[in-house]
Amino acid sequence: MQDFFEIFDRAVSGNYISEEDWDIQKVAATARRLVKKYHLEWDPRQIVVDDSQLVDAVYQAGFEMAVELGVYCRSTERIINFSQDEIEAALNKTPQTLVMGEGKDQRTLYARHMDEERPPLFFGGSPGSPIPERYFLENVISYVQEPSIDLATCGTLTAVNGRIVRTGHPLEVVATRRELLLMHKALERVNRPGMGMLGAQSSVSELGDLSVASPTYLRTCDSHLVPMLNELKVDFRNLARVVNSLGYGMINASLPCVIMGGLGGAPPGSAVVNVASFLLANLVCQADYHILHPIHIRQVATSAPEVLWVISVVGQAFARNAPSIIVADIYPKSGAGTIELLYETAANAIVNTMTGSHLEGCGSADGKLPNCSGLEARWMAEVALASHQMKMSLRQANDWVLKLLPLYEKVFSSPEGNPGSPFDQVYDLDTLKPMDSWQKIYETVKEQLRLEGMNL
Repeated sequence: MQDFFEIFDRAVSGNYISEEDWDIQKVAATARRLVKKYHLEWDPRQIVVDDSQLVDAVYQAGFEMAVELGVYCRSTERIINFSQDEIEAALNKTPQTLVMGEGKDQRTLYARHMDEERPPLFFGGSPGSPIPERYFLENVISYVQEPSIDLATCGTLTAVNGRIVRTGHPLEVVATRRELLLMHKALERVNRPGMGMLGAQSSVSELGDLSVASPTYLRTCDSHLVPMLNELKVDFRNLARVVNSLGYGMINASLPCVIMGGLGGAPPGSAVVNVASFLLANLVCQADYHILHPIHIRQVATSAPEVLWVISVVGQAFARNAPSIIVADIYPKSGAGTIELLYETAANAIVNTMTGSHLEGCGSADGKLPNCSGLEARWMAEVALASHQMKMSLRQANDWVLKLLPLYEKVFSSPEGNPGSPFDQVYDLDTLKPMDSWQKIYETVKEQLRLEGMNL
């Protein structure tokens, strides 16, 4: 905590700059310059990058950006600068292993390397998706009942007792606490009470987050999100999350959702911003692990080829240069009950697994609807484990992604997207099993990939 006071001081005493000038003159201009300086280019036929020189150059560019820019504090309109030594010192303290959960259900996250012998771990849930209270419990159970799921996350309660939850409203406290009580109830129901959680998803502001720092809700063996704002920004509200967790002892997961096609520009610039974001999150978010979740400026989905490229490069950049615990989100465009959801999930799972990340998912239907279920999380884990067991090379992983892309890319050009169906239309709420139509789609895709050589 004592070290963190220095960040508060810099947030007040740092150089003033308007937010618009930070965005344009600092982030956008620096990204363009570094992409040119390091000769960074992307090839849409090489989604899973097999070029160590390119990967290392992205890392060096991101490190340079972190040292040169620092972080913008929106609450004071000041720049929080860090020296190269401070950034390197924070990297040296980055956890290489992290125990989450307790008892028989605890799991150890670890910093993955290239050609990693150990399989990735899996967070099951639909993080951020709006889930109705009437079947929130059943939705969580559909994920955590899957034997391959190691850790739990969940959607968001956007209404409680029929009342809409608004940011900063007292109902945010009610919603976040109810979310965690239902999470614990779900884990009890499936006899996995000690499973570690990434929770407080119903907390948009710091209000709900602060209200669940208690063994009744989030235990010290659980984690919560400390967002970085786009791009390379923090505010006092999110710094309050850090202060609270430092005092209580929760695990911090940094979440910089870099906008692919935003201030960083094309995939190379966006990857540079993402690297810088993780490096700076070690300091301002006191990150124990990082969520890798770039967002396409138009498509949102992590299954868009440009976003898959960013995920591939950023994961490898840290695996090669600064191993850190990274969990890559899977946010497909398609929703539950659609065949495209399974193709999108498979592409993401292959990329995440073979380029240094653990996996979290799935935020189906862009995480905007309750159109999500535990079946796609099962599929995520099955494809990831098959890819790992097959010891795919980066080139082979790229070949698989290029096979899968044509099977789902059409959803990006559809005006209606591909939302699928709500949870209660694809799962039986009594048996908590997929309905026959959803199960058959899953079996069809599984057999298809088996025939094409996937060791499922």
